[in-house]
Amino acid sequence: MSTRKTSSIIVQNVPVTVMSIDQRDYISLTDMAKARTDAGRAADVIKNWLRARSTLEFLGTWELLYNPDFKVVEFDHFKSEAGLHTFTLSAKEWIETTQAIGMYVQAGRNGGTYAHKDIAFEFGSAISPIFKLYLLKEYQRLKDEENDRLKLEWDAKRFLSKNNYLIHTDAIKNYALPQGNHTKSAEWLVYADEADLLNVALFGCTAKEWRNANPTLAGKQNIRDCASIPQLTVLSNLETHNAELIKQGIDKQTRFEQLKQIAEYQLHVLAEADTIQKLPRGDEKL
Repeated sequence: MSTRKTSSIIVQNVPVTVMSIDQRDYISLTDMAKARTDAGRAADVIKNWLRARSTLEFLGTWELLYNPDFKVVEFDHFKSEAGLHTFTLSAKEWIETTQAIGMYVQAGRNGGTYAHKDIAFEFGSAISPIFKLYLLKEYQRLKDEENDRLKLEWDAKRFLSKNNYLIHTDAIKNYALPQGNHTKSAEWLVYADEADLLNVALFGCTAKEWRNANPTLAGKQNIRDCASIPQLTVLSNLETHNAELIKQGIDKQTRFEQLKQIAEYQLHVLAEADTIQKLPRGDEKL
């Protein structure tokens, strides 16, 4: 399932939607076209741009570089007709006929024609070189802000992941490890077992189960790398609580049941708090 995130930038007083789909940015050509004409004729601006041979050559080359399923024969047919007075082409027809992935058409909210940022910048040149420069500037500003937020989130995740780690491992070392002589591998099994106790209580699966379900991420990230800030906050609390339960000699099954209840309750509280925070204040318009 693809993940989508919508952002907006203002380019010469024109709001332009940026849709991030699986970490690829697509920019609304419909919004961009409004810088040149009124909203009702935005589709015509895009169609006229698509009619040009230079445009089709650019689009075809982009697809050949990034789209292994691109239909070259159908593309050559469009290219041979480009420039004729009778030739017309819509974004939807281009996409459906050639199986292009560089553009897509969306209905409903944030509807319109979208194009990969490479293609959108080319479209910006057709609208106005000045508009393109401002588009590039605002798009880069958006990316810089997103990178700053990601860095802050990463720092917060690192802090939350390590915050109570020492407390948890110390409790395991002093109260959960078998007494007497034991091998290093047996010691690490206990640590891993306790870590997975928390993973199942919070995420509903072990680290191995997560890796099996996410083969593309395995080796690069682990289950905790992909956790949200609220989840890591709860995980930090679970580590502290589990450390105390271990010291008290509580058996693993009882600890798991308590930890699972705590995880569910705390995640619910944090989700409710986030929802309340997003509600409009009394002085804001609904």
